[in-house]
Amino acid sequence: MYNLLRAGIGLALLSLAAAPATGASRFIQDPYPSTYQPRSSEAVLIHNATVLTGTGQRLDDADVLLRDGKVVEVGRALQAGSDVRRIDAHGRWVTPGLIDVHSHLGVYPSPGVSAHSDGNEMTAPVTANVWAEHSVWPQDPGFAEALAGGVTSMQVLPGSANLVGGRGVVLKNVPTTTYQAMKFPGAPWGLKMACGENPKRVYGGKGTAPGTRMGNVAGYRAAFIDASEYIAKNTAKPAKRKRWFGGDKEDSSGDSGGKRDLKLDTLAGAIQGDIRVHIHCYRADEMATMLDLADEFGFKIAAFHHGVEAYKLADRLAQEGVCGALWADWWGFKMEAFDGIQENIALVDRPANSCAIVHSDSPEGIQRLNQEAAKVIAAARRADMPAIAPERAITWMTANAAKALGIEGKTGTLEAGKNADVVVWNGNPFSSYALADQVFIDGHQYFDRADPRSKPVSDFRLGQEVR
Repeated sequence: MYNLLRAGIGLALLSLAAAPATGASRFIQDPYPSTYQPRSSEAVLIHNATVLTGTGQRLDDADVLLRDGKVVEVGRALQAGSDVRRIDAHGRWVTPGLIDVHSHLGVYPSPGVSAHSDGNEMTAPVTANVWAEHSVWPQDPGFAEALAGGVTSMQVLPGSANLVGGRGVVLKNVPTTTYQAMKFPGAPWGLKMACGENPKRVYGGKGTAPGTRMGNVAGYRAAFIDASEYIAKNTAKPAKRKRWFGGDKEDSSGDSGGKRDLKLDTLAGAIQGDIRVHIHCYRADEMATMLDLADEFGFKIAAFHHGVEAYKLADRLAQEGVCGALWADWWGFKMEAFDGIQENIALVDRPANSCAIVHSDSPEGIQRLNQEAAKVIAAARRADMPAIAPERAITWMTANAAKALGIEGKTGTLEAGKNADVVVWNGNPFSSYALADQVFIDGHQYFDRADPRSKPVSDFRLGQEVR
């Protein structure tokens, strides 16, 4: 029976592959598209800085030229016209804007009261129909605090109570009135899934499935079986050939084959690869099971999040092109977090083609992603591992994060033509004393530490003293 079922799923996916593009795209049509518009920006030359490009390169006494919201050139002794604003960055460091792939800003905003608790739709184990963006409160003061920490983009996700929690959204960290004005144009959605203790505790505690880890896996499989059948029903069927002696007529009805289902739209988009799968998963054995689940149903995992045991299968993650979005040193706060080590990110980063990421999952941690990365550098040094250079470590919060989110063609590195998402630091960003002095998004300066009035102020903070 299992082989027949799997064969049926395979036929459904083959049918999808043969479908026209319009059929494939129907699951990810966006009725709430981005309205983001870059603010006006002046041409800027940041010169005499130590530049970490995010490509693995470090340039000393180098310049970065920004114009029309883009990076124009990175190098030494760049020439620029008289219309360019010049920033002398002698003694300072320049990096791409930081990207947090796991945030709940806006869906669990400050102040942290029950009325603001909008991250977990705990009404069913599979709530792929909900979208985090519809809970985002742009006035969360945490966005401004993250900006002051150099964060220019982030993925906001649903919580981890459910097997499938819903869609996440990539935002630009800009002050706006609506979430749509923050949506990163062209960024794919993420699908939030969760392994282990959280879903079995939430639903087992209610006396419903899942109540065990085996119930978790059964729940994932049931959901993706439904989605595979949904794809088959909603894929245009090839016209039948007419027979000379009567019989079947050519089918030109274009019947969709089934009622639209918001939950299955999202799961179908994940199977197609149009929605990127992000999985909250701690234990190595469960990550291996989820990799097998992805193989069974034909979807790709973009990243495992938290992954305190990711070091145990670092080689497999690298071989399969799966990122590890991890904490520097969180561990031990529940049983599945018991076997975490401080060298986790450094070990995940070692294999060829690896994709290690520092993430926050915290409104405080997002303010100091650079110093969380510094902890990893120090832990590796204490363990006598090869030294991790700053030009390598910066990729954990820039290029690799952009890759996991599917926005690497637009941001994450300082290269000509990329968005001018840039941070000027007061020194080495991996120092305990590091502060972001200036933050640019698409070339517009949104933060200047020397001018407190430049920091965005949410409605919640209006009337409070600016320091």
